[in-house]
Amino acid sequence: MTFHATVLTLYPEMFPGPLGISLAGRAMVEGKWAVDTVQIRDFAADKHRTVDDTPAGGGAGMVLRVDVLAKAIDHAREWAEERPVIALTPRGQPLTQARVRELAQGPGVILLCGRFEGFDERIFEGRAVEEVSVGDIVLSGGEPAALMLLDACIRLLPGVMGAPSSGSEESFENGLLEYPHYTRPQEWEGRTIPEVLRSGDHAKIASWRKRRSEDDTRSRRPDLWERHTGVRVQSASGAQREVQDD
Repeated sequence: MTFHATVLTLYPEMFPGPLGISLAGRAMVEGKWAVDTVQIRDFAADKHRTVDDTPAGGGAGMVLRVDVLAKAIDHAREWAEERPVIALTPRGQPLTQARVRELAQGPGVILLCGRFEGFDERIFEGRAVEEVSVGDIVLSGGEPAALMLLDACIRLLPGVMGAPSSGSEESFENGLLEYPHYTRPQEWEGRTIPEVLRSGDHAKIASWRKRRSEDDTRSRRPDLWERHTGVRVQSASGAQREVQDD
């Protein structure tokens, strides 16, 4: 089954962009995934092909019109009802590796890329559109975020990465950050590869990697560590208490 992405955008020339090279590019040539674009402006009703208007209640910027967006989504869904529609927006739920893996196991996605001040909120009420954020940042449009989401999905498709286990120990796959990596030269500017990695003792190496993964997650991403370990436990009274590490 080919993973198929349809991107609703004002700038279709941005696709496949960087996804046309390297692993993703080879996978596209091999037919493992495909992408097509829909120009949102084609669904504007006036002669000027207007897709936005001033925000209700006043304020800066422009907002993408709900009627135009709905027509574009309906058009994309005509041949892809089984694919989820995802809008890239800072107001969405954070994109996770778990959600990426779910998407990669499906038939593909329809991605809605915003511009200006964003979407008329009614599009989420009137159509089944999932809101996703790729980080606590604001971009000039949803296209770079769409490329990021697609790259994350494509690399998980069967046969795209080398060995099937290539991604099994990466960051977020088990709720933790990945352990640090080293390679030759053994010494560089007075800094050496940790001795345990040169020991040849696979059990010790595995233990070291697990410990570093946990330590780095705890120090760098306490939010991930809290979710991974269940540090905060809800009591019967509704109050939260800290659970001490052993």
